Amino acid sequence: MKPEKDLSKLCCCYSFINDSGWLTDYEVLTDELSAQLGMATSAAETDAALADLIPDLDRLQALALHANGSIRGKLAVTETDLDWLHARYDHFRQEIEAREPERMKNFVLPRGLAPVPELHQARSTAKKALRCLVRVKEENRWEIPPEIPRFLNMLCNFCFLLTVLVNQRRGVVEPVFVSQSYRLKARNP
Repeated sequence: MKPEKDLSKLCCCYSFINDSGWLTDYEVLTDELSAQLGMATSAAETDAALADLIPDLDRLQALALHANGSIRGKLAVTETDLDWLHARYDHFRQEIEAREPERMKNFVLPRGLAPVPELHQARSTAKKALRCLVRVKEENRWEIPPEIPRFLNMLCNFCFLLTVLVNQRRGVVEPVFVSQSYRLKARNP
């Protein structure tokens, strides 16, 4: 694991791969997140009914890499990006609720054909990246701009929303999941 002194033999996949601390793990996860969003984009390109998602997925893939370098380097995720993502979330949520108002009110088991699995993977990876940020913060070595955890939280929710949207457009109903571990409290009317 020691870096090569002879640069002609250097075979390093990532310049910070040998750094200790959680920031490198965060950066590896956000790289994975970008790859998963790229896979979702490629899968969406094969389905004409999903053509309107492609520009959003393209932008999200780039934003995942911007989030990657925004702690060690210059902040590259802006309030404008967060506002855009929030607006896109609202747009697609309204589409879902216009057809089926109850669709977003249940926990569901992740199911569906591509790009749904890739979006669920991206959702999960965004959560892992957030967990890494908790560890980065505990180390007190790096300043975490508040835009980054906000972006990752929003991205996680947006990816889930897109899975519901894609399945709805295709007529796929995900199985509802009712936890036997946690009970949901009844909502007040």
